[in-house]
Amino acid sequence: MTQRSTEDFAEYLIGFRHELHRFPELSSQEFATTQRIRQHLEQHQIRILDYPLTTGLVAEVGPSGGPLLVLRSDIDALPIEEQAEVSFRSEHPGVMHACGHDFHSAAALGAAIILKRQEAALSGRVRILFQAAEEIGVGARDIVATGALREAHAVFGIHNDPSLPAGTIGCKAGPLTAAVDRFALTIQGVGSHAAKPEQSVDPIIIASQLVSSLQTIISRNTPSADNAVVSITQFHSGSAWNIIPDKAWLEGTVRSFSAQARQLIESRFQQIVQGFSAAFAVNIDLDWQAGPPSVVNDEQWAEFALQQATRSGLTAQVVEASPIGEDFSYYLQQTPGAFIMVGTGEPYALHHPAFRINDQVLLPTAQYLADLAVAGLRTLP
Repeated sequence: MTQRSTEDFAEYLIGFRHELHRFPELSSQEFATTQRIRQHLEQHQIRILDYPLTTGLVAEVGPSGGPLLVLRSDIDALPIEEQAEVSFRSEHPGVMHACGHDFHSAAALGAAIILKRQEAALSGRVRILFQAAEEIGVGARDIVATGALREAHAVFGIHNDPSLPAGTIGCKAGPLTAAVDRFALTIQGVGSHAAKPEQSVDPIIIASQLVSSLQTIISRNTPSADNAVVSITQFHSGSAWNIIPDKAWLEGTVRSFSAQARQLIESRFQQIVQGFSAAFAVNIDLDWQAGPPSVVNDEQWAEFALQQATRSGLTAQVVEASPIGEDFSYYLQQTPGAFIMVGTGEPYALHHPAFRINDQVLLPTAQYLADLAVAGLRTLP
């Protein structure tokens, strides 16, 4: 491309991202987002595959037959009121792209267009996923259930990382993100007047001791080499200053990187809750909700992704594992590949109401994804 056409293409992708940013949609509600992506794909004669998805879609570039490589982006937004000072702020109250999925979608569209321009020279197929419902951890499983990865030889996904310098590609072999589990505890005690605590079974006392005891799972049960976290994030009980309530409610999350640690933590949770229930003669209900497992990158493909970053003129960096969650892990349970962090060098973290993206990183990311796909296909049998 000429300098002018390159600048025009960059502006096109930025405009597309800004359009998505202005009209964000929550998980599994991305109907207009899906339609916008479809329109742009059709505009560039990129074929869209017919998979039974309510929202999100799957596109493909390349000759029929031959090896298959998959690129994944995500399209949903978050229930957050935007505070970013940008001209294209969300026009949907209480909803914003605070995790950069608009950036991921625009980069994937850009990669699809670049690949389409060289389609005749491709040595196989590149399937591009515009995945819904990543934020609630179900979108990847929905796509896997369609069989869209059944023939795939490798799968790659990206996520922006504002803590990395702009133009940096971060990756590592092995665990990259944590398994995510959510729990809620309901302690059903017996209420009384605060002046007569002996007539109560005080759920606040029980819940307070539970908070401390659950922390011992990490400090005393998991090996120090196993990074894991138990966080109690909500504690609700009571309605008046002079009444001991009859109920308390706790909620929180567990993050872990190994299947063994994840299983151990859940088992110890059950044992501690059952022990408290027996000791205080109360009913304690544990609602354990297992989320996505840890993203575990294939060693070969993680190294390949870093090498390609250098070849594409970007900076490659081996990064540390992060306790964030990602349902890309479900793809890696089906197909080897790598999840890749893209540095944007911005001050606000993911999910912050003032979160923003460096638009200058968009075209280089699209080109990197296209280069990764072309080079990846050449390595496949």
